[in-house]
Amino acid sequence: MAKILGIINVKGGTGKTTTAIALGSYLAAFGKRTLIVDLDPQANASLGLGVRLDKDHYNLYHALVADAEPGALIKKTSIFNLDILPSSESLAGANIELVNFKNRELQLKKVLNKVKDNYDFILIDCLPSIGVLNVNALSASDYVLIPVQAEYFALSGLEQLLSIVDLVKKYLNPDLQILGTVVTMFDKRNQSDRNILNQVHKNFPGYIFNAVIPRQVSFAEAPSLGKSILQHDPYSKGARAYRELAIEVLSRVFPSPQ
Repeated sequence: MAKILGIINVKGGTGKTTTAIALGSYLAAFGKRTLIVDLDPQANASLGLGVRLDKDHYNLYHALVADAEPGALIKKTSIFNLDILPSSESLAGANIELVNFKNRELQLKKVLNKVKDNYDFILIDCLPSIGVLNVNALSASDYVLIPVQAEYFALSGLEQLLSIVDLVKKYLNPDLQILGTVVTMFDKRNQSDRNILNQVHKNFPGYIFNAVIPRQVSFAEAPSLGKSILQHDPYSKGARAYRELAIEVLSRVFPSPQ
């Protein structure tokens, strides 16, 4: 049965999709059957893995609001062991339509329950907002993984997100755990970036992964080719950082007995 990770930050531009694709690629490379769930109507995770759907093609939206079987919607990617449940712009309507559903916060959990026995990991690539779709993601997840960009406003956004996680844990998903926070788009030459990294460690001790994701041009290049960083630039510092993150994720989800 899959461990479900919600990759979330309510702030945009923090590297959520890059993290979902890269982490999923490495988990798959380590032999873990992995599914990425594209919860963002912009469908960047789908496009970044070479899956392009028009708005009328059945996708995650239809599983959430029309009871379409999710197993029939899942697409294989070019990476062995890595599948995706794709999105399209039609998913934008789900935020409104789900308001009228009974147990609307649990619709994604119901969808994933139908496929989670087929995977070791399910990674939910969340959208950058507070709304019913992200509440669904948190309600369906076992763990939360938070990418945080190395910039000044990161700390306030992280505090806001942790408050939301606490509310979901209290009212909807008592077993939800914060797996950790990964700092992204980090430039060690920049004093401001180094200060932010130190502040994140100081303000949120115990949450921060050792892996730090550098700012790197090939992260922007890979999605346009429908590839992950593992395929596009496997020996880069960024690829090595995501490999380290995947190892840390495995060690936190499956800790060795003391």
